[in-house]
Parts: sequence; C-alpha cells; structure tokens
Amino acid sequence: MKQVSFEGIGQVLATFQVGEGVVEGHTVRVSGNGMVEPCTDGGSVDGVAVVVKNGCAAVQVRGFATVKATGVTAGRVKLSADASGGMKTDEEGGTPYLVAEADTTAGTIAVLL
Repeated sequence: MKQVSFEGIGQVLATFQVGEGVVEGHTVRVSGNGMVEPCTDGGSVDGVAVVVKNGCAAVQVRGFATVKATGVTAGRVKLSADASGGMKTDEEGGTPYLVAEADTTAGTIAVLL
C-alpha cells in the first residue's frame, strides 16, 4: 500500500492549442504562440498534456506530474523526452529534474516540473 502521494502538489495548468499528435498524459513542448506539440525523442519537456479536447489542451507546466518512464531512479536526475510521450535519463543533454518517486512496476515517475 502506497503511503505517500505527490499527485497535484503545486500543479499549475495552462491552456494551449494543440498540434497534431498531442495525447493526454504525454509530454509536450511549446511549438509556437500558444501552441504545443508532442516532444521529440531527446528533446526538452515544457509540460504534460492533462486534458486534450476540441483542439486545446490543459497542460501542466509546474508541480509534480506522473509521467511514463523506464530506467529512471529517484533523486536529482537529468531527463529528456523519450519517443513514447514519457521521459528518460539523459546525462548528456538532459535537464535536471527532481524525481520524487520511481515506480518500476507501473513504469512511471513523479517528477517536479
């Protein structure tokens, strides 16, 4: 049984128009004025699409978010986007993030954006 939860702590959402391929729960990057698109493999992460509807997305840009990740451990870790809408360890070109929890069973991390 899980004793702690980081869900929703410090969550800040912003509404953006979406480019093609934006999926709920996946990482996104700002691609233009008020617009987001899916992150590319190895790219930077600007947020996570929480809800996608009618050509817009509520994008979490701050706070703890749960995202797909494999091979990531808890702690201060350099991360970048992976090819499947999640995040991956990237010591060469990644950005430092605080990973509060790595759930290897679910294949997710709780990361502070």
